[in-house]
Amino acid sequence: MKGWKKVTTAGLVTMMAVTMVGCSSNNTADNNKSTDTGSKDEKVKLVFARGKDTTAASNHIVEEFNKTHPNIQVELREMPSDTGQSHDQYVTMFSAKSSEIDVFDLDVIWPAEFAQAGYLLPLDRFIQQDSINMNDYIQGAVQAGNFNGQQWTMPKFIDTGLLFYRTDLVKEVPKTWDDLIAQAKATKGQGGTQFGYLMQAKQYEGLVCNFVEFAAAYGGKILDDKGQVVINNPGTVKGLKKMIEVVKSDFVPSNITTFTETESATAFQEGQSAFIRNWPYQFAAANDTKQSKIAGKVALAPLPAGDAGSAATLGGWLSGINKNSKHPKEAWEFLKYLTGKEGQKITAVDGGSAPTLLPEYDDADVQKASPLFANKDFVNGISKAVPRPTSPQYPKISDIMQIEISKAIAGQETAEEAVQNMDAKMKEVVK
Repeated sequence: MKGWKKVTTAGLVTMMAVTMVGCSSNNTADNNKSTDTGSKDEKVKLVFARGKDTTAASNHIVEEFNKTHPNIQVELREMPSDTGQSHDQYVTMFSAKSSEIDVFDLDVIWPAEFAQAGYLLPLDRFIQQDSINMNDYIQGAVQAGNFNGQQWTMPKFIDTGLLFYRTDLVKEVPKTWDDLIAQAKATKGQGGTQFGYLMQAKQYEGLVCNFVEFAAAYGGKILDDKGQVVINNPGTVKGLKKMIEVVKSDFVPSNITTFTETESATAFQEGQSAFIRNWPYQFAAANDTKQSKIAGKVALAPLPAGDAGSAATLGGWLSGINKNSKHPKEAWEFLKYLTGKEGQKITAVDGGSAPTLLPEYDDADVQKASPLFANKDFVNGISKAVPRPTSPQYPKISDIMQIEISKAIAGQETAEEAVQNMDAKMKEVVK
């Protein structure tokens, strides 16, 4: 799914993990232009699938689209919050040429695999006919959905790992991982907390994201620019050792290896920890009085630094059209709305996720949604996020990392052994 360096002007430093966003018409983000919305006498039903959304954004987007497109009605289908499970369910459906889903969200690491497998409908003709100006979008997000010279997805929102903390408990933001460890120990038990730090350590894609951040912070690298495996290096080993130190500490939940974003966010919003590593949406959720006990007491910062500086995984989500959809033109209309001006604003304001459509960062409502979105250095620094390995074989690479990192965390092998095993197994996959 995706070193990020400090990019702040006034103390707000940011990071980014990636995914990205959408469409616009007429060189701006005006997405009212329609390609083909079906006959006036007949309603077309579409199914939009995405992972579990703990915010109100997805439902709001569907509601607003359905109001403005009476001949196209979209139904939301929730997929598992575990990205690996979602991936496998999509593969099962699409390999059977199922048309039950029309539009769906993709982790930023999936497009090459899905395009090669024939699961996605190419979007170039739609983009051209509606005069979508792709330069209005963050280019890293656009390229994430480009494979073999074709555009297969539209960027929806971008992510990056961030550190969120309780302002009533934390007086000085930790600058290094050692600082974080010291403060997590000190704050555990204060203000009703049970823990000092929360993260994602279950054996799934989120574990890889956390690992990439630790490794890059200490100078580690997984693949080089030519796609060759270079993971067996001192920086990667040191980063994994630091990650193991945190996961095995007494200031994280004893069952932290079962935590995904959902479990960690819930615990943080219940007031159980002073610190959490999560994606940008966490800021809006933690400051929402309807779902958080610590609203108004949460701030954010870049992740702590290692020997090589601060690093954050590039992540985010893209959206595409099932190649076997029975309504490709109508599916494009929804995709264009979802990833364009209207959809991205709702995603930012209601969901707290960072837009990929650059003009949206000038919108007053978007800027109010998060201090990130009003910070120019945040936008300028997005391209510095650390990507996960870019490869059509990424699912296999990710599986290798998940297994070996989990073994190291469980004490079944040392950090050195885990890195050596990843190196050997990855070389077999990419050779």
